[in-house]
Amino acid sequence: MKPQITTLHSLAGLRSALRRLAHRAGLPVELRYRLALSATRVARAELAAGRPVLLETVPPQPAGGADGRLTVRLHLPHAPRRPSLEGLPLPAERLPGTAAVWRVPAPVPPATDAGGDDPPGLVELLEEELSAAVDRMDALSEDHQRLKHELAETNSGVLALYVQLEERDEQLRQAHGRILRQLEDALRPPPVRVPGLEMAVHYEPAEKHAPTGGDLYDWFVLPDGTVHITVVDALGHGLTSTRSALNVTHAVRTLALEGHPLESIVARTDEVLATFDHELMATVQLVRLDPDSGELVLANGSHPPALLVREDGESCLLEVRGRGIGFPLPGSERLLRDRLGPGDLLVLYTDGLTESRRDPREGEQRLARAARRHRHRPIEEIPAAIADDMHTVILHPDDTVALTVRRVRG
Repeated sequence: MKPQITTLHSLAGLRSALRRLAHRAGLPVELRYRLALSATRVARAELAAGRPVLLETVPPQPAGGADGRLTVRLHLPHAPRRPSLEGLPLPAERLPGTAAVWRVPAPVPPATDAGGDDPPGLVELLEEELSAAVDRMDALSEDHQRLKHELAETNSGVLALYVQLEERDEQLRQAHGRILRQLEDALRPPPVRVPGLEMAVHYEPAEKHAPTGGDLYDWFVLPDGTVHITVVDALGHGLTSTRSALNVTHAVRTLALEGHPLESIVARTDEVLATFDHELMATVQLVRLDPDSGELVLANGSHPPALLVREDGESCLLEVRGRGIGFPLPGSERLLRDRLGPGDLLVLYTDGLTESRRDPREGEQRLARAARRHRHRPIEEIPAAIADDMHTVILHPDDTVALTVRRVRG
């Protein structure tokens, strides 16, 4: 082969010239048709517009030379702009102006121009390229089938592993559920059994997968026979708020059993806990109830008001002003006294019950209607029934405690 420059006026002539020179240079068939396709794409617009292109070829240098590659330059002397070289089957280098160059290795010494067999025709070259493309497609098809088989085997193994993981996950869920139920039993004491009173409670976490939170309660009988009830709502969710709420209920229980006056317990609890839990903030409501007389006494620290529903359906909110644990000037401003008559129902709760919508007052009105509607049901059904009515529409879920006390005729 010798360096040469050819002027071409058609795509067919360009393709034919490229295939013949690539064959003479001994290029592999795949490289040959990639070169032809790439040069055709670059020159297509010029030739379609009737403007000629120049094809320059420089054969590989002889042994010991500086370059062992075939150089193919395509010049577009009349092009109004530089051609696009993006996405070509065989990437090209851009030259100054409107030319592109391909430098491809020539693995076989190029054939001489004299002597030897007659060069193959264009049809033979195309058949050779088509045969190579078919062989390539067959090889790809075989690879595809092999990969599908390997993938099927892998999927079978993955499916078996998935089944094992599902079984293991179910075992872990069951164990997790048992642990959580044990934890709930430890955190939420059962109702106190006192003659003359019926008690029940319903707890609903904001997140079903994390059934612990900052809404807790405690109830116990004092030495004088009165029943003490504490309802706490600690700021936050999850185990951190649970720990805070437990600290409050334990401190209140200790102070109550030590005989501290009810009106001082909220403030005293803040004093006790402030020394080791500086970030604790919690609302709290304290209730004392005499089972014999029905006398009811409440203290409050920023907690939603209790609801009292009379046996005849009349209802009222028992509101006591005060500030909770961790609030400025914590403590109940006064004690509220009332009396629970036979058949009367007392409802204590956390704000998750009434503030699931935007308007807390609207929530309190709905709570009164729900309590009146369910007040004659068995006591163990009432808290959950009220919660179901209140949570028909929830804009922002929150932990919820609903606790009911009903006085019965002795």
